[in-house]
Amino acid sequence: MIKPITLDPASRRDDSAQGWEKAPRSIGRVVVALSGGVDSAVTAWLLQRRGYAIQPLFMKNWEEDDRQGYCAAAADLHDAEEVCQRLGLGLRTVNLSSEYWDRVFTPFLAAYQAGQTPNPDVLCNQEIKFRIFLDHALALGASHIATGHYARVLQNDDGFHLLKGCDHDKDQSYFLHRLDQSQLGRALFPLGELTKPEVRRLAVGAKLPVHAKKDSTGICFIGEQPFKRFLGRYLAYAPGAIETLEGDVLGQHAGLGYYTLGQRRGLGIGGRQGGTGAPWYVIAKDLPRRALIVAQGHQHPALYARTLVAQDVHWIPQRRFKFPLRCQAKTRYRQTDQPCEVDTDQNRHYYRVRFDEPQWAPAPGQFVVFYEGAECLGGGMIRTQKW
Repeated sequence: MIKPITLDPASRRDDSAQGWEKAPRSIGRVVVALSGGVDSAVTAWLLQRRGYAIQPLFMKNWEEDDRQGYCAAAADLHDAEEVCQRLGLGLRTVNLSSEYWDRVFTPFLAAYQAGQTPNPDVLCNQEIKFRIFLDHALALGASHIATGHYARVLQNDDGFHLLKGCDHDKDQSYFLHRLDQSQLGRALFPLGELTKPEVRRLAVGAKLPVHAKKDSTGICFIGEQPFKRFLGRYLAYAPGAIETLEGDVLGQHAGLGYYTLGQRRGLGIGGRQGGTGAPWYVIAKDLPRRALIVAQGHQHPALYARTLVAQDVHWIPQRRFKFPLRCQAKTRYRQTDQPCEVDTDQNRHYYRVRFDEPQWAPAPGQFVVFYEGAECLGGGMIRTQKW
């Protein structure tokens, strides 16, 4: 029997949160990662209502754009302070900008330089929120940290298990798939049993000042940016030809790193010109020749792949898997789970994934994440589409 360690009240739809059991004695002080958004604000409010001893902590992880006006850290800090005033709590802050630069942003740039499409949110959770931030919280005397992720952690005799959030539209287990047993054992996800509309209603009922604040978008902790201009500040790209599969040159691109497989917009080749008259999509990058290969039509066969190879695969459960493994997987956030078979080499350096049905534009640098029903098993970085 799996024992939940997240907030799992019997009447989770009681917007007043009345009738919730008190905080378990096994959980002491909880540091809440307060970002200035509605999800983390409701996280703090729920824990406070349940009787936890909580300490809100705001982390600043980006300083480069403070003078350019793109960084939202100052506004987020102000919002976090207003939330704490409403809850009658003191707010601590920590600056992890140096760690973020070394552990997240530098690998992010290296991946783009190599022609890949990285996912900084995965690295941010692994290296910052649930490593550096967690260590800082433990140093403050906390036993656990809580975040506003839509996910659940369950425990049984086999250890800790990461489960999808109950809100299928907001489930964030994809971004948390690299957490280990120690990190999951210290994590609380109070929103895992709730939907986003329920969270909004709780925020309104609690009179939290951020109840109507829009969800953050863009690069993790950096925010919304004019992407090509932003990336161009850190990487030097050489232009090259945009070609069809037949080798016809349609135009020039600004640099391979600015494009990803399956991209349609921003190619600068006239939208539907030529050929079948259908839109053009990126289907490949020829790095040695600096050529961007495109084809027409969302259903073009070159956009689909039935297989892929993943590296640096991390498994969450403590049990040893038997291969080949039948499970489900997704190659991008919000994709529906896809049935597949996973196999590996003798040393488990690489994992081969064969999907039951061809998948649309799995991109090297992104992550393939494995599931068994509601449980997230782990995942790894996509290296290539072909074995």
